[in-house]
Amino acid sequence: MRRGRMLAVLLVAWFMAQFDFFVVNVAAPAFERELGASQAQLELIVGGYAFTFAAGMITGGRLGDRYGYRRMFVIGMTAFTLASVLCGLALDPAQLIAARLLQGLAGAIMVPQVLAMVPVIFEPRERPKAVGWYGLAGGVGAIAGQVLGGLLLTADVLGLGWRIVFLLNLPIGVVTVVLAARLLPKADSGGYSRLDLRGAAGLAIGLALVLVPLGLGHSLGWPVWAWVCMAAAVPVLALTGRWQRVLAARGGQPVLDLALLKVRSYVAGVGAVTAFTAYFVSFMFTLTLLLQGGFGLDAFHAGLAFAPMGLMFSITSLLGSRLVRRYGPRVVVAGGCVTAAGLIAMLFVEGVPWTIAALMVVGTGNGLVLPQLIGTALVEVEPGQAGIASGFLTTAQQFAGAGGVAVIGAVFFAAAAGPGGYPGGMRWSAAIDLVLILVVVAVVAYNSRRALTRAELPVPSRRT
Repeated sequence: MRRGRMLAVLLVAWFMAQFDFFVVNVAAPAFERELGASQAQLELIVGGYAFTFAAGMITGGRLGDRYGYRRMFVIGMTAFTLASVLCGLALDPAQLIAARLLQGLAGAIMVPQVLAMVPVIFEPRERPKAVGWYGLAGGVGAIAGQVLGGLLLTADVLGLGWRIVFLLNLPIGVVTVVLAARLLPKADSGGYSRLDLRGAAGLAIGLALVLVPLGLGHSLGWPVWAWVCMAAAVPVLALTGRWQRVLAARGGQPVLDLALLKVRSYVAGVGAVTAFTAYFVSFMFTLTLLLQGGFGLDAFHAGLAFAPMGLMFSITSLLGSRLVRRYGPRVVVAGGCVTAAGLIAMLFVEGVPWTIAALMVVGTGNGLVLPQLIGTALVEVEPGQAGIASGFLTTAQQFAGAGGVAVIGAVFFAAAAGPGGYPGGMRWSAAIDLVLILVVVAVVAYNSRRALTRAELPVPSRRT
């Protein structure tokens, strides 16, 4: 029972981080109307959070490994709550952008500690179920950003308008900080003498050179500086990687634990999670555009259209870990095939009712895939590497989400400019999403077959 309460406290952080990432999509028209935010400023309000969240995630994981997961969780949650209040009090777009940057950075300190605490709190046999709840909390947080966000904006709670979506974090954050300080174990892993500031800075700059152009490129017409920045990211990240190898050879502790690259299940898991996230985030983005721009729904009714998908996701997420324990990775493969079927339906359906029906199929498959992918990636990671492993995994998710929105969003808008309009754009984006899901299915199927082959190999006899 106590472990369940500890997990619930941790999952609040992941839910909040996902909720605040997606809720601004619904609130964007209010920012434009009430704050006078331009298109570029709207991109920064949305993408600035994603950038600092992604850029700081690996360093946040390393800080947890060094100073203790509970301590960094409490610090991160406190900072996230304060940054949310600053978002809610912003008087102009510049203030809101600055507060969103701080909010993302605080999330980067807070979120890696969630998965890092799982091996500390739970026995090995209980960890897959705990990770399944993690996947459920993230998925529901993303969908709640659309559904609950639309409801809050329509209800105009306390006359606060769009500010309520940020100020809501204040009571939740205060309660979570108090419970975390009381319930969570100290969990100091120790053993890290110095933080690799050079590596952290190189990683943050390299990611910035990619994420900022991806976030702003479309709205600004892909200027030359965007392509220059993305090209410059290659040598910056290459030099950072070289420094990481040099530091590790000297016996130091690089911000990137290169030993993780030797854990094949982790590398494959990160690849599969990356492909899935690129699909999921871009799908939510283009679907919002379809419902509001294509079908003419307001924020509240567009949010309600997401609810059946969220319900199916929740149900299959809860069942997923139990099914995987019984049937193995075949459940994930089957879930990917169900998601693929829903995306194929999106290529042909028209109108809101049939779209919602297709979304229910997509949500059913997503719930069987996402939580189990995360668990597969972390299953062979040592407890002392949990913070950096979860930080890198979440960074990959954020990077994939930004890249997916930029690339698939560009395809959507290009197709929507034609005679097919927004429904035509959605069909093109769904086709790309389908390819990404099939990649996930192929990776999981290959890894499960490889694991089965290793298990069936005869153990060589040792001659005396």
